[in-house]
Parts: sequence; structure tokens; C-alpha cells
Amino acid sequence: MSSAPKNSSRDNGAAGGNTLGAAGGNTLGAAGGNTLGGPPPTNSVGNALRGVPSALPVSRYVVFFTLAALGCTVDLWTKHAIFQWRGLPQHGNIYWLIENRFGIETSVNPGALFGMGAGFWPLFAALSVVALAGIITWLFAFRAAFDRWITVALGLVSGGIIGNLYDRLGLWDTSGLIPELQHGVRDWILFVWPEIKLQIFNPWPNFNIADSLLVTGAIMLVVHAIIWRETEHSSVEKVA
Repeated sequence: MSSAPKNSSRDNGAAGGNTLGAAGGNTLGAAGGNTLGGPPPTNSVGNALRGVPSALPVSRYVVFFTLAALGCTVDLWTKHAIFQWRGLPQHGNIYWLIENRFGIETSVNPGALFGMGAGFWPLFAALSVVALAGIITWLFAFRAAFDRWITVALGLVSGGIIGNLYDRLGLWDTSGLIPELQHGVRDWILFVWPEIKLQIFNPWPNFNIADSLLVTGAIMLVVHAIIWRETEHSSVEKVA
């Protein structure tokens, strides 16, 4: 009767030793080594433990591509409708919405900002493609799209780039235009600022919806860089 407790004690010691030595050693040594002393985890579980989402939320893709597509569509539709209504550029062909202040006048810009670089449409088209590729890479490969403000801003910018790129490639009906204007960008919004005694404001160079999208997106990026920036903590918490 005295040998049974000895065997039981021996068994408990062995089992306990295995539990604390082997299993416990594995827990503290192997797993613990990976957590405390080994390389940082790279899978989704590890990313979650470090507070970093494992992948961009689908909503970021939806927001960006919806804004880009919608902005481009509105720009191209308004260009087509206005040019169908008012025709090709003609001197004095202005439809005033607010007399001598805001109106509609068709024009074609063969260059870039303020007509600079007229005739260099292949260069401007190539730069547009490079800019689009850079935006998409930065947002989704380098995951800048975690920031919602940047995603919206660059969605607007991309819509503007695509709208003007369409014109620069000569994909619209350029019948009746001189060759120098056949790769120009269609503009139709006219502003006049008689209070400002500078020639550039009287009138301000005609522009379009794509230009408005580009300017709005650029202003948002400046605001983001100087005034307000979404913190990494809030981006992680609200990443839905």
C-alpha cells in the first residue's frame, strides 16, 4: 500500500514536469520567443496585434474609383452638351448667366495652364498617364488610402486628369477645328472680375469641370499637409 503513493507521486512529477518543462517551455520559449525576442509577425494576426490593419478596406477602393469615374463622366458630358449647344469657339459667342460676370463660352486650349506649352500635347498626355499611375501606386501599393482625406482628394484629381487626357488624345469630335487645336482641351466656363484691375481677370481664362476637380483636390492636399492630418490611431480605428 505504500508503493502506490510513490508511483502516483512519480507519475505526477513526470506529468507535471512534461507540462511545465515541455509544454510550458514551448509556450514560454518558442511562442514567447517569437513574441518577445524573434522577428515581428507579418501575418494578419500579427498586424492586428500591432494595431495595423492587414489590408485596405474595400470602401477606400469604392470611394476613389467612384469619384474618379463620376468626375470624369460629368466633365465629359458637360463638354459634349455645351459644345453641341453653343458650337465651336466663335468670337462673341457668350451666353451670360449673370450679365458680364458669369457665363458660358466655348473655347479650346491647345496647351496647359493659361494656354502655356501649346502644341506639346504628347508631353502633357504622357505626364497625365504617369501621374495617374503614381497616384494609384501610392494609394493602394503604399497604402496611403488608409487616409480618407487623401483618398477623396486624389479621387477628384484623377477624375480631372482623365477628363482632360481624353481631350488631349483627340478622342472627341474635332471636325472643323484647325490642326493646332485638334488635341486641345475643351473649356466652357467663363468668369469676369471687373473689380480686379488685372487683364488676366477680365476675363479669367475659360475652364471646365476637370479643371475644377484638379483645383479642389489640390486645395484638399494643401489643407491636409498644412492644417489638418488624420492621425494613424484614428485611421486604424475608423478603417471601415
